[in-house]
Amino acid sequence: MSLQTVQERMAAACVAADREVGEVSLVVVTKGRSVEAVADLYDRGQRDFGENRAQELLDKVPQLPGDIRWHFVGPLQRNKVKAVRPVVSKLHSLDRIKLAAAWAGEGEAPPALLEINLGEEPQKHGFAPSAALAAAREVIDLGVTLTGVMAIPPAGEAAAGHFERLVGIRDELALGHPQVREVSAGMTDDFEEAIRAGATTIRVGRAIFE
Repeated sequence: MSLQTVQERMAAACVAADREVGEVSLVVVTKGRSVEAVADLYDRGQRDFGENRAQELLDKVPQLPGDIRWHFVGPLQRNKVKAVRPVVSKLHSLDRIKLAAAWAGEGEAPPALLEINLGEEPQKHGFAPSAALAAAREVIDLGVTLTGVMAIPPAGEAAAGHFERLVGIRDELALGHPQVREVSAGMTDDFEEAIRAGATTIRVGRAIFE
């Protein structure tokens, strides 16, 4: 596949869901990819890139154009927050209260998305769906600019229902916190289902690079 093919499939999914194409943004996940590969996509107009690992992010940032919008999309250790926070535009994986406190830190921090463990899987990070509202309140009280939710659905299960549930959680949070508008969901194998369910951001890597 390629960047163009993914963009075309995004557009088709938006049309099928009666949504405007511009409603959905693409974050290209560059875990394990070379600086040269990222630069090639930048030259084709892509500006939003995501990294799962702090050190890989910190290695790449100084080697690439300064107008790239970097997104941190993987588990983040608190001892890496001070290094990661200044170079990203958004944290997609706010998965615990202690991380929220570190992320808020001193001064204005980039916005964050609340990670929801939709299947309540013990091996995955994130808040249980039933805890999302209380977690959002606590995160906001700590000073984090919370703008949405993120999730990875359980493997081997139909994704559509999980994505719809995530959108429903976003809607519930937005009742009391209108700034909560984003839904980061959908990857290589299921991004079209995520778009149909209402995702506002998809995170795709393998389909673009392989």
